Amino acid sequence: MSENNLPQPAPRPKPLARRVARSVITFLLTPYLALTGIITVFQRSLIYHPTPDRSLNERSRQLSQFHIEPLTVRTTDGSTLNGWHIPADADSKNVGETDTAQQRPTVLYFCGNAGHRAFRLMDFALLQQCQCNVVCFDYRGYGDNPGSPSEASLAADAQVIWKYLTGERGLPAHRIIIWGESLGGGVATRLAAEASTAGTIPAGLVLRSTFSSLTDAAAYHFPWLPVRLLLVDRFPSISRIPQVKCPILIVHGERDTIVPFRLGENLFAAAPAKSANGVGKTLVRLPQADHNDVLETSGAEVRRSFREFLDTLSARDAHAAAPADK
Repeated sequence: MSENNLPQPAPRPKPLARRVARSVITFLLTPYLALTGIITVFQRSLIYHPTPDRSLNERSRQLSQFHIEPLTVRTTDGSTLNGWHIPADADSKNVGETDTAQQRPTVLYFCGNAGHRAFRLMDFALLQQCQCNVVCFDYRGYGDNPGSPSEASLAADAQVIWKYLTGERGLPAHRIIIWGESLGGGVATRLAAEASTAGTIPAGLVLRSTFSSLTDAAAYHFPWLPVRLLLVDRFPSISRIPQVKCPILIVHGERDTIVPFRLGENLFAAAPAKSANGVGKTLVRLPQADHNDVLETSGAEVRRSFREFLDTLSARDAHAAAPADK
């Protein structure tokens, strides 16, 4: 019998432990990869939660506590964005209509990731009580605005709104305070940094309950996902805030379960110690506040800290305007 005709040994079976391990890995990895793929594809649906409302401007007439001036701007791609101007002075119904309106600060308000501008009436009332005019445009896809939101589109639209206020409306940049709530903090920080770099430094930047970056916030909520690799809209405020040259106020709840307080602390640590005109940065801790109940639990503290911020800005303006000693 030739060697070729000799009976071949039967293949050695793989160890049971190896087969079980491979089956377990396959069983766990398959749904994990599937879930990762779904989250990657639909990630913007997890980030942005708009509430459409085509009758928003019509219903604004029923808000008797405010005199609301509807605003519209044309974006760089030809879309139309709707917003509101709420003057601090009830006798002034248009942006920059009177000398008094020009002298009062205007807060350019960027909302969080849910609802629309009518959900922020408590915020607007607080700012109005502080003798500030308020301008707020909804993002694309929110309220009565068409389109879909993304980090790039929100940044481009913020630039259009900034140029509309400082150009067509004639508001001085040094009288505009940029305010960002939660996700809006990412939009506001980028706009403040870009405006500062362009030499049109805002009066101030106020950030409420916002993050160091969206990737940091996502990693907190999904530690088991490689979000730092998958996330498309990142809002890296922590790398942009060093370019902000205006005074900075950060307000954050210590009980925040959506954007942990430490993320606000990290953003504050990255901010310049002082503004270009010598105003130090400020972090206000709200011991009782979570993320969505800031005004309900800590409205008085927010109002007080913002008024102190305004007083600091006014004092700095007065000092800059005073004639030099001879």
